[in-house]
Amino acid sequence: MKIGQLSKATGASTRSIRYYEKKNLLTAKRMDNDYREFDESDVKRIKTIQIYLDIGLSTREINGILNCHENYDAYDSDDFCEELLGAYEEKHAEILQQIQALTVAQLKLEQRIEQMRRQRTLKGTVSNSAEQSNQSI
Repeated sequence: MKIGQLSKATGASTRSIRYYEKKNLLTAKRMDNDYREFDESDVKRIKTIQIYLDIGLSTREINGILNCHENYDAYDSDDFCEELLGAYEEKHAEILQQIQALTVAQLKLEQRIEQMRRQRTLKGTVSNSAEQSNQSI
């Protein structure tokens, strides 16, 4: 199948497919007219690449995983791959750190919002008192 057909079969844009090829995640066979030629195994490979991109792995990390087992299928595989387990554990730890950092940022932001709301309320109270004083004069 040609790149456009592969794109339709996987949902990946032709630009993404070319990028995967450039990053050595995918290897296209070349026809005599220099067109790329793909087969069903490439459909599975792209879907596997998409899974790993969705969970936040880099193309370098994905390349290592894909090289672990030539026809590794993230959707349906009982094969064990030490590199894959390590990559998953590292990504999980990274995500936990990001969650912790975001939680701290969220709490600081909530505190600042509450502080600003109190200041607004106090300013409104002071402004209303000043206006009432000016009107009574």
